[in-house]
Amino acid sequence: MQKFFIAIIMMFLSSNILAEGKVLKLGVVPQQSASSLAKVWLPLTLSLSEKTGYQIRFATAPNIPEFERRVAAGEYDITYLNPYHYTVFSKSIGLRAIARQKDKRIHGIMVVRKDSDISDLLMLSGVEVAFPAPAAFAATVLPQAHLRLEGVSFMPQYVSSHDSVYSGVVKGLFLAGGGIDRTLSTFPKAQSDQLKVIWRSKGYTPHAFAVSEELSDEETERIQSALLSLNSQPEGMEILTGLGFKTGLMKSEDSDWNDVRALEIDLLK
Repeated sequence: MQKFFIAIIMMFLSSNILAEGKVLKLGVVPQQSASSLAKVWLPLTLSLSEKTGYQIRFATAPNIPEFERRVAAGEYDITYLNPYHYTVFSKSIGLRAIARQKDKRIHGIMVVRKDSDISDLLMLSGVEVAFPAPAAFAATVLPQAHLRLEGVSFMPQYVSSHDSVYSGVVKGLFLAGGGIDRTLSTFPKAQSDQLKVIWRSKGYTPHAFAVSEELSDEETERIQSALLSLNSQPEGMEILTGLGFKTGLMKSEDSDWNDVRALEIDLLK
């Protein structure tokens, strides 16, 4: 895969596409460090640039609260964001969903060290539990709601990203932490092998690719078509697999996230 990515980069460096196209910023929710995200998202931005003729530039934020601020301020033209964030920003700033992972439901998970005696959420009473951010839908909102439903009194600690949660648990800084299957699967194997999942939530509509209301219908359709075309190309599926989208992408519409809206979550004022 590394050779494939290098080939893509060289192709674009030798073309005029990036020099001529309209510049659009793709904002990605910072579930992992900026360097980790850039490594896996750069091939997608390059591919979309080639297919659309626009300059698609990767962007993120140092943490999820700052990402929320930047989304609210309209800093991104295209945004990849969690289900709850989409329901908030589709209403407040008019984000329009164009794609999501195909045949996928997002599940919140709780992890502990593999050698831990903890095997049930009830065993977390009085324990410091790591979460990425207060409004991280599957990694924070869902597990916290379940813990409270079970009457478990815990102490939440917010550590800025999914990777920080997993590394904190591996290092023994926290006995447990919240995350999702996709980010756990892309976490370095040497460390993820030291973790075990002790709880998984029911499934919900996953993260959205959404565009700003400032983009025209023609621009929106061109971006959506470029995303969906990745499904039919071996190199496209390689890019998607690198992002954890092993089932590919599908066209989406705003009502797909009504299951999340039905939870009536109100965390962002």
